[in-house]
Amino acid sequence: MTNKTVAKAVGRYIRTSPLKVRRVLDQIRGKDYSEAVLILKFMPYRSSNIILQILQSAAANAEHNSSLAKNKLIITQTYADKGPILKRFRPRAQGRGYPIRKPTCHIFIEVGEKVNNNN
Repeated sequence: MTNKTVAKAVGRYIRTSPLKVRRVLDQIRGKDYSEAVLILKFMPYRSSNIILQILQSAAANAEHNSSLAKNKLIITQTYADKGPILKRFRPRAQGRGYPIRKPTCHIFIEVGEKVNNNN
């Protein structure tokens, strides 16, 4: 068993749907750090900017806390969980109240060192 050094970053109570975040996280899972940053910078989704900030935080944590080089990082684990839903009401016709659900999510990104298996 090898000792695997990982660093992580968490973004909590992000005001976007976890479904919209997961489609972006699926694109960067398993990629190199530099490749994932490029992908996120040019993606047209609003959640990619938020994910980019969290990814940069995870890389900074790896560099500062675990002394890992950013060019050797790989994204090992990413997922988005559902957060609390903000419930609001909008007035509609004939005095009715129409519910509006504003979802939030928690984003988890874990980065680790790239392992070379050149035996």
